Amino acid sequence: MRTSPALRAAALLATVTVLLPLAACSDEDDDGGTATPSAASTASPTATPKDLASQKLDWKPCPAPNEAQGSGTSPSPLPGGAAWECSFMDAPLDYGDPGGRTIELALIRAAARNKERRIGSLIFNFGGPGASGVATLPSFGTDYDALRTRYDLVSFDPRGVGRSEGVECSDDETLDARYEKDGTPDDSEEEKAFVEDQKAYIADCEENSGDELPYVGTTNAARDMDLLRQVLGDDKLYYFGISYGTELGGVYAHLYPKKVGRAVLDAVVDPTEDSLESSLGQTEGFQLALDNFTADCAERDDCKLPGATSKEIQDWIGDLLAKLEKKPVPGLGERELTETQATTGIASALYSKETWPLLEQGLDEADAGNGGLLLALADSLNGRSEDGRYDNSNAANAAINCADSKQRYTLEETRKALPRFREASPVFGDYLGWGLMACTGWPVVGAWDTPDVSAPGSAPILVVGNTGDPATPYAGAKAMAAQLGKGVGIELTYKGEGHGAYNGGSTCVQRTVDAYLLAGKVPKSGTVCE
Repeated sequence: MRTSPALRAAALLATVTVLLPLAACSDEDDDGGTATPSAASTASPTATPKDLASQKLDWKPCPAPNEAQGSGTSPSPLPGGAAWECSFMDAPLDYGDPGGRTIELALIRAAARNKERRIGSLIFNFGGPGASGVATLPSFGTDYDALRTRYDLVSFDPRGVGRSEGVECSDDETLDARYEKDGTPDDSEEEKAFVEDQKAYIADCEENSGDELPYVGTTNAARDMDLLRQVLGDDKLYYFGISYGTELGGVYAHLYPKKVGRAVLDAVVDPTEDSLESSLGQTEGFQLALDNFTADCAERDDCKLPGATSKEIQDWIGDLLAKLEKKPVPGLGERELTETQATTGIASALYSKETWPLLEQGLDEADAGNGGLLLALADSLNGRSEDGRYDNSNAANAAINCADSKQRYTLEETRKALPRFREASPVFGDYLGWGLMACTGWPVVGAWDTPDVSAPGSAPILVVGNTGDPATPYAGAKAMAAQLGKGVGIELTYKGEGHGAYNGGSTCVQRTVDAYLLAGKVPKSGTVCE
């Protein structure tokens, strides 16, 4: 089955812990060796490559996405025939050595319609971490077209992502086998296999991209954004960050508070939570989305899933997953649908209310022995195209998360935490709880326990939270606004469903955000859109 571009884009908006949740506690790798420090802890945030700031960009028609960015064709023109243009910007690999090796960062833009009233460039980051901005922005081009009246729409592949020195880990065949394995071990043998698979994956990352791994963290991405601001000729940064992009925006504001122009943070990561709290919060967020999905289904006469109540439907889903653990069903081609892939497919479809019908259909078909649709949904989140190629979004996700977070969980600590995850969600608890070990044994020591996003002296930053967001729970918006500081974080609430608010169908949210970005109208903090 063909996965729609909208679903693929929505899946890429996953935040820091969807597939790779993190948590607590060692600076040593699992063999007792000392890991390499993240470059964020060794370079001054004020280091500026002056010669690179004056570089000229060579904009050309955009090619089709490469394998690391995903599949597809060259981006179609925007309404009115405006073409997308692509280029590369040179940046230091190591900002602690700005005169040393440089890397190329891939860029994309669509020029502002009204040249006379143009404000500058509005830079987008779509989250992940690991989402290719160059591949994703055109997918949402029409959604942001109102903003193109006064801005060039610009995005980029952050370092380690897509065409920007994309991190490479395992090959496609190995990844197919990896995603088929049990991600929720139930006994010592399965635990051993889980740990060995994790070690093998990290070894592949180190072998194929070891030289770049210390330099792909969020602090360096924020420095890249400030360099991009200068290269684009803007005195201030105009920014739209979504999901993980809100964390990137917060880190930028902390490093360069006087350079913030107008910034929107939508689907907000909570910067105050440690890794365990963040993973638990996301487990609760996906459970809330599942509650809402099953409640909606139970209320409809035409619901395909058995059960008269939300709980009965969820009990049935739990039984289905248990059956798939014992005996997978046929999926796509020679591939089967396993319990872990089915759970991934459920999570993928909960990112947007628009994909709830696909989830209902996929669960119904899987129960009848056809796992194709749920497997396609899982593929969309795992970055697998129909021809069997994987983009590098999950490899980049691992590399960026592990460069950022100092925290590592042992097998014993993971086991101890699992009851709290299971209590938070019978469906997603084990799935996200075992992800606590994602950075155990990573060859780079992370930069922080939690990111510092305090930004005294910054211009107001609009922080948008969605009460039904599964991936970045609503509480994160209030926490981000508070951490940015009084008068800086301006909170806007959307009472809705899905990941993010601006593209959630609320005219109120779009009008409020557009008025802020286009006319500088700062809403009253605490404004609510129904």
